[in-house]
Amino acid sequence: MAERRKSFLNTLSGRFLILTVIFVMLAEVMIFVPSIARYRADFLLTRLKQAQIAALTQLATEEMIMPELEAELLANAEVYNVVLRRDEVRQLVLSSPVPGEIHDTFDLRMAGPWELIRDAFAELADPQNRIIRVIGYPVQDAGTLIEVTRQTTPLRDAMVDYGLRILVLSALISVVTAILLFLAVRRLLVLPIRRVVLHMQTYAEAPEDARRVIEPTADVEELRVAEEALQSMQTQLTGALRQKERLAQLGGAVAKISHDLRNILTTAQLFADRIEGSADPVVARSAPKLVGSIARAVSLCESTLAFGKAEEPPPQLRRLNLAQLAFDVVEAEGLGADTLITLLIDIPPGLTIRADSEQLYRVLSNLVRNARQAIEAAGQPGTIEISAGEDDNEWWIRVGDTGPGLPPRAREHLFSAFQGGARKGGTGLGLAIASELVRGHGGRLDLARSDAEGTEFMIHLPKGTAGADS
Repeated sequence: MAERRKSFLNTLSGRFLILTVIFVMLAEVMIFVPSIARYRADFLLTRLKQAQIAALTQLATEEMIMPELEAELLANAEVYNVVLRRDEVRQLVLSSPVPGEIHDTFDLRMAGPWELIRDAFAELADPQNRIIRVIGYPVQDAGTLIEVTRQTTPLRDAMVDYGLRILVLSALISVVTAILLFLAVRRLLVLPIRRVVLHMQTYAEAPEDARRVIEPTADVEELRVAEEALQSMQTQLTGALRQKERLAQLGGAVAKISHDLRNILTTAQLFADRIEGSADPVVARSAPKLVGSIARAVSLCESTLAFGKAEEPPPQLRRLNLAQLAFDVVEAEGLGADTLITLLIDIPPGLTIRADSEQLYRVLSNLVRNARQAIEAAGQPGTIEISAGEDDNEWWIRVGDTGPGLPPRAREHLFSAFQGGARKGGTGLGLAIASELVRGHGGRLDLARSDAEGTEFMIHLPKGTAGADS
């Protein structure tokens, strides 16, 4: 039962119901405070009127009234004495023994709302029976002032009774108002929102099913807009999932075709190698071209298969010496002193970064290989430079060359598979895979520059990678 109550309070309906009751009660309190002050003032004014009537009865009789009658008049007015001021003469009209000293005097002629509120709650807070003097204006211009002396217990009892009745009525009004507001908001807001949530949950179970896309039906404008936005998003997502499924099927078919085609081309390559040794000069001249074409076709098939199977694991981030890794890459690429390519490594010997050594090796190897191939394709000596550094937020690695630069078409889709090939016969997979590996580190691979003077790539690796070992 407690769990159900707790879960209801955590819902939008439960919280709205509680807030409604609280706010309505606050409104009732704001009404109650001045009303209890007004009730006290009216109560005292009524007693002043009764005292004035009793005083006028005495004044209408030229002879002294009987003490019993005077006591009855004072008892009916609930006062001990009555003083009237008429014609600038202050006259004690009715009087009886006062059972104590006067504790306080209240002048209702000039009392403001805050003063009335203060006096009312001071009266409620004082449980003792006090003797007070009350001053006011007589009614019907029967003088300039009327003053009575009375006790506070009847006044306080009447105020408590009135306050309890007001509080009970306020509580009843609050509950009824809260329930009505709760039902209205539940009908207008909560149920439509719950419907949207239910549609989202149902859609999430089978997002490829177009029948589960929400149909906007809300009457409230804001909810209608939300439903339309959700419908648009679900429609686009369903289309994207269908397209992804078709691409996955197409990718599987291409992988199978590439596998079989690679086997066929491998066999053809063996025969082409034999043809290359033919004594026929025409055949001998044609054989290298045939071998090169078959080799490129085999390379394309192998790259397609590798990319189709690529499910790169999350990088295992460890501290590594970047300069040593760069030397390993250069050595593996065969860039020695006997080549036309000059290699420059400008990396501080003590620079250590946090990365997956195997994946970063593949990224650098791809960039260095592309730079070497670009320089070799130009047929001119060139330079490849690897440099690195760091700041407070990241490590950066620069790989630049003095090759001829990338063609404009290659720059448009440089990191897209099968579209960003920078050299003739290339698949464009190398840079796509390299970019994916860098993104797995939380970084990015950018083309910083490519013009007639060369090409420059920048690798940015963040220092704040979550879950990395320090």
